[in-house]
Amino acid sequence: MDTLNDLFARLREATAPAEIEALQDGIWQIWLTAGHPLLDKYLEVGMRALAAGDYSQAIQQFTLLTEASPTYAEGWNKRATAYYMRGEYNASLRDVHETLRLEPRHFGALSGQATMLRMLGDARGALRVLRRLEKICPAWPGLQHQLRDLRDQLDDLAE
Repeated sequence: MDTLNDLFARLREATAPAEIEALQDGIWQIWLTAGHPLLDKYLEVGMRALAAGDYSQAIQQFTLLTEASPTYAEGWNKRATAYYMRGEYNASLRDVHETLRLEPRHFGALSGQATMLRMLGDARGALRVLRRLEKICPAWPGLQHQLRDLRDQLDDLAE
């Protein structure tokens, strides 16, 4: 079985969309295993609630998960997603920050953080985050286009 570090090393070199997707799927499989039946249950119930649009229930389950296992990055990431879906961007950004403190290569958290920063009008912050994402996966679908758009936007502001 591939280790997380092996998968990330291969992701940095991958250029084909199907290969990138397969490597990301492998990484997600590792991330989505909390490692204890109770923790896995919180994650599962929270993800079902998230999929059903019950963001309060999802936040509750992911809060139980982060309290029980504060070093499990995916618990924070999932709660960030639930907060984002509920429109609570500051709470989401706090949880994204914690996710990235625990797993700096978390491409899902980086992508979400860049999206929120753009929505909040922080183009420079979004550009910094996308540059971090570019180091992890230079061929991330749509990344170069987003980087170009942000650079153009910032150039327009500077003129």
